[in-house]
Amino acid sequence: MSMVRQAAQVLELLEFFAQVKRPAALAEISETLNWPRSSTFNLLSTLKSLGYLYEPRPKGGVYPSPRWAELFDAIRIGDTPPVEMDGLLEYLANATAETAALAAPNAGQAMFVGVRESAYPVRFTTQVGNCVPLHATAAGRALLSQRPHADRLAFLRRAEYIHYTAKTLMTPDEVDAEIERSVQQGWFIGIEEYSPGLMGIALALPLPGRHYALLVSGPTERLGSRVQEVVDLMRNAVRETLGVEVAPVRG
Repeated sequence: MSMVRQAAQVLELLEFFAQVKRPAALAEISETLNWPRSSTFNLLSTLKSLGYLYEPRPKGGVYPSPRWAELFDAIRIGDTPPVEMDGLLEYLANATAETAALAAPNAGQAMFVGVRESAYPVRFTTQVGNCVPLHATAAGRALLSQRPHADRLAFLRRAEYIHYTAKTLMTPDEVDAEIERSVQQGWFIGIEEYSPGLMGIALALPLPGRHYALLVSGPTERLGSRVQEVVDLMRNAVRETLGVEVAPVRG
């Protein structure tokens, strides 16, 4: 995948400030991110001239301006998961003691757009923006189930099948059959197909104009004996939080 370096640098800069949470001078930014001073100066100058960076006090370093917050707020209003999803993930993480996440399709993968991690030291760990394969995970197959069947088959025949673990499904027919089986039972499961020792339980959430998958994931040794309990918790939480019943989805 080709990368536009300047765009990547802007994102790296935002991640830098998210970590340090204070103004920083050109020299610190250049050294920490291993950027040439000249290109660092040019990027900072451009962002300052556009109003996205400012100096909270003279010669005290630069920091992202409130313009970013206004921009992201506008984006959230336009096309993001319903605000109720935050409470839903928080509830499920607490009720199950495992990691709860919301996934959406992104360029042939499932991208996490909401995450609440388990408090256990050993847990499924991810963050917003991370992606997993559609065909090799419970969340991914829950998203695929919301596509028309012909479209889904076409995707599966194009997909790259990597042997992530000994349990990874390796053919389009195997994956399609697993999706059909999951649609019939109304929920999706992936047991150590993508990551050894981890499993996930997912529900398809086809909200108006959106495709989402709700996931609870954790170590197989903890979650394996609680599948039906967790499915019931997820269904009830979706009903109470979003006001919708999770039913089998037919493409």
